[in-house]
Amino acid sequence: MSYLDTLLEGVEVEWKTIDDLFHIKNGYTPSKSNQEYWTNGTIPWFRMEDIRENGRVLNKSIQYVNISAVKGEKLFPADSIIVSTSATIGVHALVSVPFLANQRFTVLSLKNEYADKFIIKFVFYYGFVLNEWCKNNITVGNFPGVDMNGFRKFTFPIPPLEVQIEIVRILDTFTELTARKKQYNYYREQLLSFDCLNQDLQDSHDFQDLRNKVEWKRLGELTTLITKGTTPKKYTDSGIAFIKTEVFDGSYINSKKLSFIDEDTHNKELKRSILKHNDILITIAGATIGKCAIVPKEILPANTNQALAIIRLNDDINMKYVFYLIKSHYMTRYIEQNIKGSAQPNLNLEQLNNFQIPYPSSEEQERIVSILDKFDTLTTSISEGLPKEIELRKKQYEYYRDKLLSFPV
Repeated sequence: MSYLDTLLEGVEVEWKTIDDLFHIKNGYTPSKSNQEYWTNGTIPWFRMEDIRENGRVLNKSIQYVNISAVKGEKLFPADSIIVSTSATIGVHALVSVPFLANQRFTVLSLKNEYADKFIIKFVFYYGFVLNEWCKNNITVGNFPGVDMNGFRKFTFPIPPLEVQIEIVRILDTFTELTARKKQYNYYREQLLSFDCLNQDLQDSHDFQDLRNKVEWKRLGELTTLITKGTTPKKYTDSGIAFIKTEVFDGSYINSKKLSFIDEDTHNKELKRSILKHNDILITIAGATIGKCAIVPKEILPANTNQALAIIRLNDDINMKYVFYLIKSHYMTRYIEQNIKGSAQPNLNLEQLNNFQIPYPSSEEQERIVSILDKFDTLTTSISEGLPKEIELRKKQYEYYRDKLLSFPV
């Protein structure tokens, strides 16, 4: 604390409004009816889903648009801040590449005359203060939105560059934890890639060469059952556990979020979807398609609904290996290929049966699983891994951030 007090003591700060500092633009969605705009896209187009999926510092998007979709052929410049000012309000990100964003975002790009007065990462961190202002200044109407007149008058501090640099250094130290989690996920994908990570090999000669190195099997060949659940007519306050996608915490099932059905419904009405220990559940419909978890013994007896498919493997199959493949880029790419152009994301049971996975020797599967189990503990275990460390650091981080971003007016 004495160090922070010394760092900020006597700092002279100039204050300028958003209107003074930034070019302010609205994002937009290119027409969905014009297929050209959404074919062979090279321009990143950011939505709230990008922040949820990839964090608050972005250099790639989930969706790309064609250059023909850009109004006036002008992109938002790299090192701009996107701020959600409608729908989900009070979320922002720093975008480090030229881009487009949808209409939920207001885009802030530093004016040339102020570019040398800021470290852009400092502007990003001060965006957390702006977020709180946005949440507290929402206009009343049919659709929630930020008071944009007040937004333009919101003031940013301009401390000396050396102070900005030190603030960014301190706050970056805290955010390294989440960066480490992404690094673990990268290594997981690399371990499962069989030399094809991040390569689009589907139409190349290399892809066939890869297939010759390892046996490939359809998921249906490895299972005794692939089916889906049913929504019950009613729920109860207690009884048989009923699993919906909302109970997934990463790859785990949170028993505190379970719904319940009565025993008669479980045994008769929903007989086909009675779950067993180590069944793999995967979401096959909706925005969370592809999300998966393993059924633990502790919650049994249990059942599930039609948005989730039940995958029950043969007894001689390495369940953990298949589960990690289902969690990997193989399934992500397979889903993208099979739902392309669909109004509602949906994967049917036949498509699940036909999903192909690389199937090396049992020894190689064991080796991969032993490594990935360690990664899984590091990245998803609430009691042992990064989530615990991140949670412990979160309040500390927010305290330091608030302290470091508090300047005398």
